[in-house]
Amino acid sequence: MDARAKDLLKRIRMLEDELEVHVAIAHAQLGMHLQDGRIEFEEAVRRRHSAIKRGLLHYIVGARFLVLITAPVIYSLIVPFMLLDLSTTIYQHVCFVVYGIPRVKRKDYVIFDRRYLAYLNFIEKINCAYCSYANGVVAYVREVGSRTEQYWCPIKHARRLLGAHPRYAHFVAYGDAQGYRDELEVLRSELRRTPNV
Repeated sequence: MDARAKDLLKRIRMLEDELEVHVAIAHAQLGMHLQDGRIEFEEAVRRRHSAIKRGLLHYIVGARFLVLITAPVIYSLIVPFMLLDLSTTIYQHVCFVVYGIPRVKRKDYVIFDRRYLAYLNFIEKINCAYCSYANGVVAYVREVGSRTEQYWCPIKHARRLLGAHPRYAHFVAYGDAQGYRDELEVLRSELRRTPNV
């Protein structure tokens, strides 16, 4: 990777760190903080949240008919997501050990913390849990896939790739045959030093 690309990546990391600080400030302004890994809201905030919660009956009666009849279609994807989750977990526990690739911690991607929001009713909490699971599994699978790609084929595509994973920026340029031969073991070695996240 050339110096300009390295500089751009460094700036991106700095912006990500700045964004984390901004989010922490926003949480504090909302009366929320983390205490020993637990989410806590100030008492006045909890009372406001409870006052805003929509009752179940009002929530169901107020829903559009098409929303109600498409809900089973949305929830039918739970089985494929669970199979993807299970098969990816088995895959990395078998293959990553063989290749010396650090395993991805699933718990860092599949997070169920929205249940603590007092302004959500029971159905909204179930909906949030479903979305947390589905998007968490996709993120988890993406990280497992990105580590696999870095090990086996760390080559950028010829065309622009939308939504590339963070590892992609470090891959070898498309068509750079010598760079691929020179960098493959370097990228594999870097991957082996990746912390289990």
